[in-house]
Amino acid sequence: MTLTVAQGSATGQGTPVAARANQVWKVYGSGEAQVVALREVSVELQRGAFTAIMGPSGSGKSTLMHCLAGLDSVTRGDVHIGQTKVTGMKDKALTKLRRDQVGFIFQQFNLLPTLTAEENITLPLSIAGRKPDKAWFDTVIDTVGLRDRLKHRPTQLSGGQQQRVACARALVARPEVIFADEPTGNLDSKSGAEVLSFLRNSVREFGQTIVMVTHDPVAASYADRVIFLADGSIVSELYEPTADTVLDTMKRLDTGA
Repeated sequence: MTLTVAQGSATGQGTPVAARANQVWKVYGSGEAQVVALREVSVELQRGAFTAIMGPSGSGKSTLMHCLAGLDSVTRGDVHIGQTKVTGMKDKALTKLRRDQVGFIFQQFNLLPTLTAEENITLPLSIAGRKPDKAWFDTVIDTVGLRDRLKHRPTQLSGGQQQRVACARALVARPEVIFADEPTGNLDSKSGAEVLSFLRNSVREFGQTIVMVTHDPVAASYADRVIFLADGSIVSELYEPTADTVLDTMKRLDTGA
């Protein structure tokens, strides 16, 4: 099933595509042990938009994100980030692509405990031999409210602050797209709302592109668009979602209606 932004949608007609999948299959194992995680999925993710991916457990939502981000290979089909074809890339080129064009935010924060917040934020740039743009770095730090926490190590930060460090780390390199996998899964509701507000604002104010996997209808309501998967296929989508409309759609998927 192919889904593109409809005319009159929140992202607008003719918006450039940040990432796309074309007839993607992902199959694990073979014979009786074969599992089809994705079935001929085609989807375009618009630049400057906040897209949520949802679905029941085992629907393929995390697999789709991993394939789009170049973290996992596809069995058939093609994946592009911007104008770059990810499918078939050699390991070295793929590593460079993920470093330079893709940002990641995970449920577990993935911060290095021996580094300060500032050092964690700039680590990907340091690995790439680049220095952060000071004006942009200051903008990101002030937006996430970490100015007085830059010299603190992760153990000295709350869960919400640690995730905001992870968000800042993803944003400071100005990637083509940021992929977020259950970014509020380990946070209380207040901290989660702070992180989601930051992600939404980074799209609206800075033109960042964010793709988020979540199981939470409230989290999905922060997005511009929600894509729903079931049994490895895209089965529905919502624009300008609310927690209620997301929950209603999930209930229909769970009951097979």
